[in-house]
Amino acid sequence: MSPQLNMWKANYPIPGIKPAGPGTGCQKRYLLLCNDSRGFTLLELLISLVMIGAIALIATGAMRLGLRTVSAGEKRIDHLERIRASFTIIDSQIQSQIPLSYEEQGERKYYFQGNRGSLQLATNYSLWGGQKGYVLVRYKVESDDTGKQLLSISENIIGMTGNRESKLFRSADAIHFEYFFKDPTEEEGRWVEAWTDMANIPGKIKLHLLYGEKDISMIIPLRTAGTLSQTMPNRAIDKQGISEKKGK
Repeated sequence: MSPQLNMWKANYPIPGIKPAGPGTGCQKRYLLLCNDSRGFTLLELLISLVMIGAIALIATGAMRLGLRTVSAGEKRIDHLERIRASFTIIDSQIQSQIPLSYEEQGERKYYFQGNRGSLQLATNYSLWGGQKGYVLVRYKVESDDTGKQLLSISENIIGMTGNRESKLFRSADAIHFEYFFKDPTEEEGRWVEAWTDMANIPGKIKLHLLYGEKDISMIIPLRTAGTLSQTMPNRAIDKQGISEKKGK
């Protein structure tokens, strides 16, 4: 104990408290007068380490959750953007549909065909652009290795060889087409899953995309709806390209 502290205790004694004698050590009731030089105990260190570890674990979990949320949001935006772009392509091609016909063994047939899982039509809008000419477009619903469905598209310039293929939709639970049929004798039309009227084309086509319980559908009107012989009666395609057929 320092001489200054002993002098202070001698001059200003505290009632009821005896100064610590030589060799007596620092007791609890003399804490105000003694220097406490004790460090952290092992239990206190363990508690501190556990608290620091818990805080670090919570912070790490929050950061991982935030990163997963951001990543999921970006994937969702990319997925919706792909759907929007694919719908735009299909809408442009179907609305640009041209009721072309071709000759096969002396019989006139039309390129337009449609059922639940596929659609074929002639159009002047190509997904790839480039060379001018009428394009034969085929959409087909296919399944991938996981059992999900996708919509493939293939194009070729009519009268020329060579196809180009791509995928417009992926990882859908179900994809299918419907066609609006209206009989002249009926006041209201109805949606059918296969187009069997070879003398007419539908007024509208509906494309369904099912993701879980969510049905994303798009109704596309055809600009040349009606009787094929009325929309373009004199245009036919032969194997060499486009030729004019009159009196048909």
